[in-house]
Amino acid sequence: MHALLVTGVAGLVAGAMSMAAGEYVSVKSQSDLENADLAREKKELAETPEFELQELTDIYIQRGVEPDLARKVAKQMTAKDALGVHAREELGISDLTTAKPLQAALASAGAFSGGAAFPLLFILFLPEAVFVPAASVLCIALLGLLGAVAAYAGGALPLKPALRIMFWGAAAMGFTALIGSFFGVSAEF
Repeated sequence: MHALLVTGVAGLVAGAMSMAAGEYVSVKSQSDLENADLAREKKELAETPEFELQELTDIYIQRGVEPDLARKVAKQMTAKDALGVHAREELGISDLTTAKPLQAALASAGAFSGGAAFPLLFILFLPEAVFVPAASVLCIALLGLLGAVAAYAGGALPLKPALRIMFWGAAAMGFTALIGSFFGVSAEF
């Protein structure tokens, strides 16, 4: 039992770090792209201001604003914060949506750790005789619950997402057990 607990804690730490690193790299790449887009837009605003003003005007016209009013709005918005308005309207970049690599990494590590903590608790409280099947069923049920809660929080119907995450969680557990059996390893006490 002790070896399984130590292995579980090591898996939790390694998994959380892996998730954090992957998320950081991914979101940092997105941030790098956003910064490159902003630099290019800043250069275009300096070199071709009239073209950029027309581009912004056209965006407002496409959204249903009358052409004369669209031009006035584009001029006023450009006068106040040309790069900011072009970032939002043309590139879809704002303070609310900009990539935050460290925040994403911490959230990913925290979510992984929270989910991985439950199987560790199962090690402490489930009887050894039924540990593997009981922990498997409880983990799959927990995945379903978390999938349903996430779907509900996002405004979606919970059944399909819950079933989807349960299926893929069970598949991952099955593949892990299969790989372990190739090496003669099983979760026995």
